[in-house]
Amino acid sequence: MVLATRNENKVKEVAQFLAPHDIEVVSLNEFPDLPEIAEDGETFKENAVLKATEACMFTGLTALADDSGLEVDYLDGLPGIHSARFAGEDKNDSENNKKLLELMTGAPAEQRTARFKCVMAVATTECFVYSTEGVCAGVILEEPRGAGGFGYDPLFYLPEYGKTFAELDLETKNKISHRARALNGVLDIIEELKIMMREEEEE
Repeated sequence: MVLATRNENKVKEVAQFLAPHDIEVVSLNEFPDLPEIAEDGETFKENAVLKATEACMFTGLTALADDSGLEVDYLDGLPGIHSARFAGEDKNDSENNKKLLELMTGAPAEQRTARFKCVMAVATTECFVYSTEGVCAGVILEEPRGAGGFGYDPLFYLPEYGKTFAELDLETKNKISHRARALNGVLDIIEELKIMMREEEEE
């Protein structure tokens, strides 16, 4: 399965999650001739479907794509679908976090609630497209904590664990994150596809 991203951090997370299910994941870095896929949808789902479809058509492989981001209540849902480029087109995590903290200056604790949301789409070579969604709720801290993870992970605090995403070990994060929850839905989709393939072979 090709994962429609060149982000190796994301590839590592997804590959580790799917490995126990005998699913091998390759990234778009294996296909350097594939042009950049425009993420011009207005929702996470639209962007995920767009990326999965394009990757499937170009590579001839079943493709998995996600679009995910951070929705902050104090900012009326921002950065949302613009999470990766919140501070500019260069996708700089440090600058994105800096801008987020600046916009939330003075926000009281009870208004710092947020959620990571992930929509994953699976596109097959038979031109079927499926999607699933995962959400993980938390709180935005006033300063970053932790050296792991990527993106907004150092600012995203989970009260029930007493840690940010950047402080969690990968095994724990892969059980509770928005991406993990969406991936559980992907596993259901893959099982359905396997059933369909077996039925076709029997016919």
